[in-house]
Amino acid sequence: MRINFRRCAGVLAIAMGIGIGCASAPQAIASPFFQDQDYSKNKTYQQGLREGKSDGAHHKDHSKKRHFNKDEDQKSYEAGYQKGHGN
Repeated sequence: MRINFRRCAGVLAIAMGIGIGCASAPQAIASPFFQDQDYSKNKTYQQGLREGKSDGAHHKDHSKKRHFNKDEDQKSYEAGYQKGHGN
């Protein structure tokens, strides 16, 4: 029985690629959970956090629809609101 080294090398390369891909997956999955650290000093994040806590305490949903001109401000507000509301 002859061993085809090209086929073995191909299978080994695929197996290593899958192994490396799976090893980096937890880092990619965990990164969204640490996103609020970027916003912690942001004033719109703090505003969203306060309003989220208030709405959570009074069993309200997203009653204060805040709209900001900058996408970054809107994202930071929403991140703060979600964290404050307990979601």
